[in-house]
Amino acid sequence: MKATARAHPIQGLVKYHGMRDDELRLPYHDSISVCTAPSKTTTTVEFDENLDEDSFVIDGETVDGRGRERVESLVSHVRDLADLDVPVRFESENDFPTNVGFGSSSSGFAAAARALCAAAELDLSLPEVSTVARRGSASAARAVTGGFSDLHTGLNDTDCRSERIESDLEDDLRIVGALVPAYKETEEAHREAAESHMFEARLAHIHEQLAEVRDALREGDFERTFSTAEHDSLSLAATTMTGPAGWVYWQPRTLEIFETVRDLREEGLPVYFSTDTGASVYVNTTVEHVDRVEEAVADCGVETRVWEVGGPARVLDASEALF
Repeated sequence: MKATARAHPIQGLVKYHGMRDDELRLPYHDSISVCTAPSKTTTTVEFDENLDEDSFVIDGETVDGRGRERVESLVSHVRDLADLDVPVRFESENDFPTNVGFGSSSSGFAAAARALCAAAELDLSLPEVSTVARRGSASAARAVTGGFSDLHTGLNDTDCRSERIESDLEDDLRIVGALVPAYKETEEAHREAAESHMFEARLAHIHEQLAEVRDALREGDFERTFSTAEHDSLSLAATTMTGPAGWVYWQPRTLEIFETVRDLREEGLPVYFSTDTGASVYVNTTVEHVDRVEEAVADCGVETRVWEVGGPARVLDASEALF
């Protein structure tokens, strides 16, 4: 009972903020994202009755504390689904920087859910696997279905699951990732989101933004999709900064990149910025202009990388197992 899976991280386009249920990680509203490849997380799991206890290793380090609790929530749910009572060995590796605002929790829990379900021999659709991944991270649900994906809110696994949105933008989109290292507390920000006086205002307009992005993706409208994503990043930051802890994630380099993107747009380039919870920046543009955009962003003194749209979480051949 062993399997290996791989998943790509996500960039939030219309981001969820806050959870109505911390244990099941049920968000207050829908959210839409796009997977960023080739960055990836690879995870191998094995249920083995010869093991004395569960073991969890990520990037060569034993996982404990809150990180272990979140992985255990997935394992426990899969055991319940499969009627298993067997220890598990879990190992995971990322090939990109983590905890810097580039969605490592999304790919991490998506790969974990896909591998766990396969090892437990559960015959589940990707939307069904997304409900397992959601217990670790709501954004991981969207990383399971890949591409442009939409996580619907709800009070149960039948409603709160992810589905893919097909779009002609998948081939032309290029994402310049600008790494701005800074510590962040995403989970704490979600926990206190509803205490911001801006939260109700965000809820009031988020449904219009969701409808706009869904329609723009289906129409293949780059400008509408990513101008809305840019605006949503500003809305998210306003809510985060006005919570009890007053989280301010952006750094001077973050703001410099924002201005660089706006200058490029004044030149007529199709380019928009976006941030999740963190200081690093996604810069969305097209195949035709990506070299010019990456050069301009790199001139801000940051490390850059270029992504394209990634597919869903998938089970790998046994030869690619981590152990």
